[in-house]
Amino acid sequence: MDFLNHALLGLFLYFPEDKSEYIPAGITCFIFLVAAVFTMRAIMNYSKKEEMKTKQFEDEVTKRNQRLKDDTRT
Repeated sequence: MDFLNHALLGLFLYFPEDKSEYIPAGITCFIFLVAAVFTMRAIMNYSKKEEMKTKQFEDEVTKRNQRLKDDTRT
């Protein structure tokens, strides 16, 4: 049973003797980290723009409703 566990886990765990093999993995991780940060910032900027559009639309609707109220009172 110990051999089976060792054989199965040995397939997934690999620690190279030559540490230079970590360099491509580090570069790839860094690239994906930068892409994730860029994507997050882009989504935040888009969200902020949509929030401003929604706020303007809400203000327009509120003003229109207020004018309609004022017109019906007079």
